[in-house]
Amino acid sequence: MSSSTATTEIDEFLSGNKQNNSLKLSTAGKLLIGVTGAVGVAITIVSIPFVSPALRKHCLPYVPATNVQIRNILKALNNRRGKLVDLGSGDGRIVLETAKHNFESHGVELNPWLVAYSRISTFHKGLSSKTKFFRTDLWKFSLTPYDNVVIFGVEQMMNDLEKKILVECKDDCNIIACRFPLPTLQPQSIIGHGIDTVWVYNISKINR
Repeated sequence: MSSSTATTEIDEFLSGNKQNNSLKLSTAGKLLIGVTGAVGVAITIVSIPFVSPALRKHCLPYVPATNVQIRNILKALNNRRGKLVDLGSGDGRIVLETAKHNFESHGVELNPWLVAYSRISTFHKGLSSKTKFFRTDLWKFSLTPYDNVVIFGVEQMMNDLEKKILVECKDDCNIIACRFPLPTLQPQSIIGHGIDTVWVYNISKINR
């Protein structure tokens, strides 16, 4: 075999390898782009329920209740009975704890992932018969059937929430506001301090 022939064959072999490597890299690149795109879409879908509340008039972010807050809520519910609703129930821990203390406890939460998590938690703890979770806008949810209302709100929404309470809550309903008080009503008691403070109101003692 002549040297020129050998050189030509080597060049062809190297050229073929380059093409094969280029094809492999191209295929791997497309696969990587596809996987990255799918992950991005999944993250976007999961994030929408968490981000979208910030786009509404009243933002109600998910901030878990502390153990101290839960103890203060239970103190505020001392000697109370009946149906209870937690507005903005998040991961369901307040609904769960009050159900353990023989309340028929409901949660209202717009985030579907948190509602699903809450339902799973109550099922595993054997409290499904005492609890319900509603995935709905709290402004469209009636407070009329409830004897106790727990609120974890933000300052900007408390004025509108106070109006809703005065219109919908029945006589002797107990209102427990966490983190922020109702703006114009006088609480019957205040339990705790700092971020763990709860303000307790009773509808029958409010002049309307």
